Amino acid sequence: MSSRPMKTQPEVPRISANPNLHMNHVNLIGYMTAEARHVQLEDGKQLMRFTLATKEQFLDADGIMRQRSQWHLLSAWGRWAKVVEEFGAKGVHLAIEGKLVGRFYRFGGQRRFVTEVEINDLVVLP
Repeated sequence: MSSRPMKTQPEVPRISANPNLHMNHVNLIGYMTAEARHVQLEDGKQLMRFTLATKEQFLDADGIMRQRSQWHLLSAWGRWAKVVEEFGAKGVHLAIEGKLVGRFYRFGGQRRFVTEVEINDLVVLP
């Protein structure tokens, strides 16, 4: 028998159930895939909706570097809607910060659900 002491796992710090620790935060850097769609609501609020494409690189099972694109639905309200309207166009490189929001809508008589990123901050990149 070995006289070595048994290894013990380090103690995992406990996180309190503070509701502020549960965050809904998204950062994306990508390219606009098309012109943003302007929506004028009945109450006078402005909304711009568009898609942003991001790319990621990964090694496949054969060790070959591959690239995959993801398309994200984004919505911009208020001043960010004005920024997107002025500077946004297909191919514009953007860095955005926002949060995930879900909403229901009707299409062809069916109720559908969509998740999109609501912009909190935006930077037009070179």
